[in-house]
Amino acid sequence: MFQDSSVLGRLVNGLARWIAIAGGVALLAMIAVVVISVIGRAFIWAGLKPILGDYELISVGMGFAIFAFLPWAHINRGHALVSLLTDTFGPRVNAWILVVTDLLMLVVSAFIAWRLWLGMLDKFNYRETTILLGLSMGWAFAAAVVGAIAMVVVAIYVLGRSIIDALAGRAAPKHVGSEH
Repeated sequence: MFQDSSVLGRLVNGLARWIAIAGGVALLAMIAVVVISVIGRAFIWAGLKPILGDYELISVGMGFAIFAFLPWAHINRGHALVSLLTDTFGPRVNAWILVVTDLLMLVVSAFIAWRLWLGMLDKFNYRETTILLGLSMGWAFAAAVVGAIAMVVVAIYVLGRSIIDALAGRAAPKHVGSEH
């Protein structure tokens, strides 16, 4: 059930992949906004102008992009790893260490998603908007909530995968950033 080749594994991997792609598209859009805005500032003398509220657009997009990349990094074990001590342990011990760290990642992810959800509700209730464009801050939080909820789903799956590996007495395979 918690194998990457299972139906559940393919669904969760697909969720993580597609939300990361959406984050990448948002990042490319932010780059375009910055480039166009800088060109507009540089050529004010020629009648061009910067994009109004460019920093507001970047702030909203960046909140989404950051949370969109987290599930992909977690499912591929792409987060920073400090293994000075754990490399001396055997596969069984390392497997259980991963269970503990994956449980902590789930707890932290759920806490962040919960607080973002409450923040989103507050922003909608108080009708808070950005200064220049008047964009609803609730939608900015909603974009981040999408990635945060995806992270919780991925964290549940990764924890299940780690528990299965630990019960089998094997360490999870090395992934991104853990080459020797």
